Amino acid sequence: MHAQPRTRTRRTAVTALLCAAFALGATACGPSSDDAKPAGPFGELTGSQIVDKAFAATTTAKSLTVDVDLKSADEPTKGYLSLDTRGKCAGTMSVGTASTAELVKADDKNVYMRFDEAFLREQVKDESPEVQEATIKELRGRWMKSPVSDPDAKDMLALCDLKGLLGGFEQGASGIVKGAETTVGGQKALALTEPGDGGETSTVYVATQGTPYVLRIVTKGGEEPGTITFSHFGKPVVATVPAAKDVVKTD
Repeated sequence: MHAQPRTRTRRTAVTALLCAAFALGATACGPSSDDAKPAGPFGELTGSQIVDKAFAATTTAKSLTVDVDLKSADEPTKGYLSLDTRGKCAGTMSVGTASTAELVKADDKNVYMRFDEAFLREQVKDESPEVQEATIKELRGRWMKSPVSDPDAKDMLALCDLKGLLGGFEQGASGIVKGAETTVGGQKALALTEPGDGGETSTVYVATQGTPYVLRIVTKGGEEPGTITFSHFGKPVVATVPAAKDVVKTD
């Protein structure tokens, strides 16, 4: 039996990333009193119709990259992962100011995770000094292999599920106001904004050329302001399985 970190203690942070996507989308697409006046590159479509069209288009993407920056006061969290509809996913997630985890999923069977020392030490902080040092020595710079069905792995894979990320957005919301045309990552985009409660506002940036993908969602104010950016639509995902010598057995 090999010592290993208990990733379940990171569920809150990883789940927060996923919840951030749901929260931002719910705010951006939530109910309001009126629709925006038709204007801009989408012609007669209302703000609500444009947002519906954009989220529908984004869910059909064969691959993309998601970049999440959640500025929670108690535990800022970031994630940058590329994923596709064939089961591939690869990238990094960081919690707080130091802890970082790398993730590689080349299919729908297994996931490989590698944690930096700050992450490892947080996981084993309640163990004896001997166990802590043995764990750090064994796992430093190496990958852990787990089946995707493992509960801890599922938590870490939250951002690898595009349908899960976008599946909570409402359709047919009203009160979404068309804003100015701008650029996001070099792509022309239209900003669509809805004021929320307590001074919170969310803005969805939709591509105005080519497929009307959601390019960015920005929430300001509230308890968990943050940004989710989507990019690299249709680009191949590189998810290379680590060499066997760099993988730690966990069974």
